[in-house]
Amino acid sequence: MTIHPVVPAVPAAAAPRLSTKVILAIVFTVLAWASAFVVIRGVAPHFSGGSLALLRLAVGTVVLGLITLGRGWKKPTAREWALIVAFGIAWFGAYNVALNIAEHSLDAGTTAMLVGVGPLLIALGAGVFLGEGVPRWVVIGAGVAFVGVVLIGIGMGIGGFGDGFGLFWALLAAVTYAIGVLCQKPAIRRLPAGQVTFFGCAIGMLACTPFLGGLLHDVAAAPVGSILGAVYLGVVPTALAFSTWGYALSRMPASQLGITTYIVPALAIVLGLIVFGEVPAPLAIIGGVVCLAGVALSRMHPRTRAVTQPAESLQE
Repeated sequence: MTIHPVVPAVPAAAAPRLSTKVILAIVFTVLAWASAFVVIRGVAPHFSGGSLALLRLAVGTVVLGLITLGRGWKKPTAREWALIVAFGIAWFGAYNVALNIAEHSLDAGTTAMLVGVGPLLIALGAGVFLGEGVPRWVVIGAGVAFVGVVLIGIGMGIGGFGDGFGLFWALLAAVTYAIGVLCQKPAIRRLPAGQVTFFGCAIGMLACTPFLGGLLHDVAAAPVGSILGAVYLGVVPTALAFSTWGYALSRMPASQLGITTYIVPALAIVLGLIVFGEVPAPLAIIGGVVCLAGVALSRMHPRTRAVTQPAESLQE
């Protein structure tokens, strides 16, 4: 008689647990970035999009320089320099300018919901440019998120995209955010995250120097509170939060870390309500939920069926 005892399938290896430091870094980053949407909305009447970005990045570069001072740095290769330059121009430079302009006409919560499609764009970009493939769920999620963007546009009373000024700039911010992450991740495989973040911020600042004249004009006319708000943006959401983001990104996949930003729009809506009494239109909120649902769908993976295997035959 041959007996084939069934051996339970070995479960797939679980994802490594995140350390307490990484979790704290993620929490700080999310809170800081949520607050940035509200502070930008508050100082927007006194700064143009470009001048606010330049001031924020100038402060951020100084603080990041102090944070990374004395740490061991590695010399970037030509390819790494190209990635850092693209990272700095896209995420620090273009993203900040686009985000600031968007919040001249959009409330903080709506802007955060639109920028929230960034993780989906990261997943698509990783599939196309990093060779990770584009799974079916990513395509489905992209379609759902697009429906959400349309709902937000209708909820804003646009009725179409022709005059969607703020909508366009918010979506551009999401695109440049995704480009920045896709360039940052390969750069920090060998280089210290703090070094890459400092270089990126400095490069973004240099890219914004054409706005120097506007910045001098705006600072001269802005109230002290708005200037302090811009300084806060440079210190907390830029220097500190980008450092904690880079720290977490160097220790976990970009797509998984991007998921943690799901909570940012909700926090921005709550903070916007508390500080300004602003609430996105109901249909815009529904659209934001649909957008985030699309992002969540894009991160789904097909279940792997457990397979049982007979152990070695026992002959009797």
